Amino acid sequence: MTASPARAQRFREFKMPDVGEGLTEAEILKWYVQPGDTVADGQVVCEVETAKAAVELPIPYDGVVHELNFGEGVTVDVGTVIISVDTDPGAGPATAPAADAQQQAAPSAEEDAEPQGRQAVLVGYGAAPSSTKRRARKQPAVPAQPESAGAALQAELNGRATPAPVVTPVPVPPAPAAPAAGAVPTAGRPLAKPPVRKLAKDLGIDLATIAPTGPDGTITREDVHAAAAPAGAAPAAAAPGPVAVAPAAVPAGGERRVPVKGVRKATAQAMVASAFTAPHVTEFITVDVTRTMKLVQELKQDPDMAGLRVNPLLLVAKAFLVALRRHPEVNAAWDEVNQEIVYKDDVNLGIAAATPRGLIVPNIKDAGSKTLPELAAELGDLVATAREGKTSPAAMSGGTVTITNVGVFGVDTGTPILNPGESAILAFGAVKLQPWVHKGKVKARQVTTLALSFDHRLVDGELGSKLLADVAAVLERPKRLITWG
Repeated sequence: MTASPARAQRFREFKMPDVGEGLTEAEILKWYVQPGDTVADGQVVCEVETAKAAVELPIPYDGVVHELNFGEGVTVDVGTVIISVDTDPGAGPATAPAADAQQQAAPSAEEDAEPQGRQAVLVGYGAAPSSTKRRARKQPAVPAQPESAGAALQAELNGRATPAPVVTPVPVPPAPAAPAAGAVPTAGRPLAKPPVRKLAKDLGIDLATIAPTGPDGTITREDVHAAAAPAGAAPAAAAPGPVAVAPAAVPAGGERRVPVKGVRKATAQAMVASAFTAPHVTEFITVDVTRTMKLVQELKQDPDMAGLRVNPLLLVAKAFLVALRRHPEVNAAWDEVNQEIVYKDDVNLGIAAATPRGLIVPNIKDAGSKTLPELAAELGDLVATAREGKTSPAAMSGGTVTITNVGVFGVDTGTPILNPGESAILAFGAVKLQPWVHKGKVKARQVTTLALSFDHRLVDGELGSKLLADVAAVLERPKRLITWG
């Protein structure tokens, strides 16, 4: 049987949504509400981290928080219920839909029993031992299966004889003593809360091999950590009394392990897929950017750029966009399924950003159509949002080419790996004062090295070389931003 429509409407369950494009899981970073808190439609109740970004989730109901199904730090599959809300708290105490369905599914004889002292049973936590005493029935009724051996004994003491062919007594073993270290359950599905099951899965521990120490035989987080600890961390002989959980031994050499998840996990998977799918070619060029660095200083004083962040990366991005306009065939993608090259009209310029959660690559949509002030404004917003961890999944989707600024770390250049699905990535190295032949004389000039990696399925060596040479030419003589742009 199912829960009544009234109860089903009263308790609304909110499931983990797919907040990105085809994402399958998300980690709960922080809850903003607790059971008993009043919430309104559209109110943010938690923050989750997907493989792409951290996202705040609003609740679509008005009411009172009934239950949080998972704690902070737990990774939850998309489509799993994470919170339930009582939308009619003024109606009085009631059970949640799952418990209500369980109660309605009980035999009719149970419904005739006196309800005093009965407690709702939560699915997944097992039935609590019953100590309720019932009055003897005055009229014969259809015999029901006893809830426990204690209930059968109570029925016998009250004169409720139950025919042997109908009710089979369930033998009850003696109450076990406190579980000893190393004890292993041999039958039944281990009892554990969802976060504990998730922890055991992450640590590679089989719950069936763990001796439970929690109430009613449930497995706790401490039980899982104890099972995951090295064998040498446990004492040689257990002393009488409660079992103490020994702290996990620190491996030799100060080693520590951190689960790979969230942005780091997504980045690792994407880079491996890119490196072993797209044939990378990387070319380098060293260029005198003295004039570009002077233009940066002049633009900082320009009234049209007031309030905007002006830096060398801005002009490198503009130079890259101008070069792409001259060589639009680079702005493409490889369709493996249909064996086609897809040429893109808009350049969605990705900017690799290092954040506390790892490397992400948000992009500026249709960057090629932006004026320099517009590009500066979007670039500033993109970087600020990324550092705050508020970049949306949409902002990281649909990129066509990328720039990575390794120069800010004092690095000359590198061999960047393509962002999956993109055709090229430009690495901008550190700008340094170096001796350079300028107008026939050796002078101190500001010099940088650029590296361009591209997908050789899409971009031939000649095309890639022309693109990189044009970027360098614009940075060497930035007036080409006007003549070529």
